[in-house]
Amino acid sequence: MTTNADEPQPRPRRRAPAGAAVLREDVTEAIRAAVFEELAAVGYARMSIEGIARRAGVGKTAVYRRWRSKLHLVLDLVSAIAVQGLPAPDTGSLEGDLRLLYEVTSRALRHPVASQILPDLQAEAARNPDIAEALRKALREGQDGVAKGIVAAAETRGDLRPGTDHALALDLISGPLYWRSVVIRSPKLPKGYLGALARATAAALKEL
Repeated sequence: MTTNADEPQPRPRRRAPAGAAVLREDVTEAIRAAVFEELAAVGYARMSIEGIARRAGVGKTAVYRRWRSKLHLVLDLVSAIAVQGLPAPDTGSLEGDLRLLYEVTSRALRHPVASQILPDLQAEAARNPDIAEALRKALREGQDGVAKGIVAAAETRGDLRPGTDHALALDLISGPLYWRSVVIRSPKLPKGYLGALARATAAALKEL
């Protein structure tokens, strides 16, 4: 059989480089979800790659393709929290913005998984500087952008004086709720607590 040189010839199929592995996103997400569940169930110290893989329904190799160890896995997930952030409230008033922020944050902190994971990671951070740094970044930077947005909007409206100390404002905004929900782990917030906290915080910010 002869072929016409002028006729287009079929292109040879390109092969993936030898040894290249395509990391399926659905598997990656299943592993991430399994890590949070495993942390909540057994804590960081008892958590294992085997347990994570079993919970995710994958083999250990699938986990090790993505992370070298459970430390790197947890650091990656905790660090990711820092860049996710929360949408900045825009209610038109400083107290309203704070109230909405507290409602969203309170629900997140009191979620069964978060309420188990954060205290455990705090304890582990006391022994592991890498986890300590990742946790500081996640907890501070995760709220920093939102707090700055609230303060900047309040300055624009005239609710706060221009040049408010943003670092101190962040401490005032984030500290009380985190203290009650995570540090002393109050089983239930008193009725009207979030509204009262928003009013008190707004008043304190105006004194900066």
